[in-house]
Amino acid sequence: MPDTTTPKRLSRRTFLLGGGAGFALLAGGGATWALDRFVVDHVAIDDVAAYEAAQGVDAVDTSTADGTFTGTSYSSEYCTIDISTVVTGSGDSTVTYFVADVVLTDATVLRSAFADNEFGTNIVEDTSVIAAAHDAVFAVNGDYYGFRETGIVVRNGVAYRDAGARDGLAFYRDGSVQVYDETATSADELVAAGVWNTLSFGPAIVQAGAVVDGIEDVEVDTNVGNHSIQGDQPRTGIGVIDANHLVFVVVDGRSEGYSEGVSLPELAAIFTGLGCVTAYNLDGGGSSTMVFHGSLVNDPLGRGQERGTSDVLYIGG
Repeated sequence: MPDTTTPKRLSRRTFLLGGGAGFALLAGGGATWALDRFVVDHVAIDDVAAYEAAQGVDAVDTSTADGTFTGTSYSSEYCTIDISTVVTGSGDSTVTYFVADVVLTDATVLRSAFADNEFGTNIVEDTSVIAAAHDAVFAVNGDYYGFRETGIVVRNGVAYRDAGARDGLAFYRDGSVQVYDETATSADELVAAGVWNTLSFGPAIVQAGAVVDGIEDVEVDTNVGNHSIQGDQPRTGIGVIDANHLVFVVVDGRSEGYSEGVSLPELAAIFTGLGCVTAYNLDGGGSSTMVFHGSLVNDPLGRGQERGTSDVLYIGG
């Protein structure tokens, strides 16, 4: 595993600490600690592309793709992507969400990328910026691994962090996807078992085709800024229909008359309605973003502006 080096610079997350909560956080006696923990970039690997290349990991090269776009679909020898928009309810109860049905020919077609091509904490870029840097035809925000120091991080077949803390999601090279207990294994063991990518956020909201009980009470973290994931919120989630057949859902929210967002049970119901046997909640709120063919699909927080995140899942073309 890489070791975190000295701080590099102030992250763009600096600007997210505005308002009363941020002012109180920075004005208190723990200002130095807070800045170091939540704002200052800590870079462990400053060139992820070179680091991964040095590992010699085999993966499908989608840069040779001869793909075809329509307004809402993409097809190549490596994948098909079909995007649909769903609007339910009316007035203040309107919910707007976006579904990307993705079929891969090989599990390694779905890749992960880090903000600024660096691995560490508090390093952020907009999803669309990260996607453009990797010539992505499709991307969604990931698990915001860089906001926390716990969680197993395996990306593109490379182990980056081994600090199991919660239920994660593991994508295997054979196209299967499984929810697993991070505390019962290690990053190296997962790679040896054929894991291609992991995500560490959650919770798992659908298992064995059914909505998971108790998800309305789950908390992901208890630290500043991410205490609860409950209530009607903007959401990003990923569902599994079959091997190499995935569904990504991004729900807009906090936008009166356009989309109020959904609760975790409501998000789970969307996935079961789509035929998913497994579904997992990713980072949400202002980070919830879907990008297709170089453009934003959704409208984060109803303002057409993204919030920086530390990582994305993407398909190149």
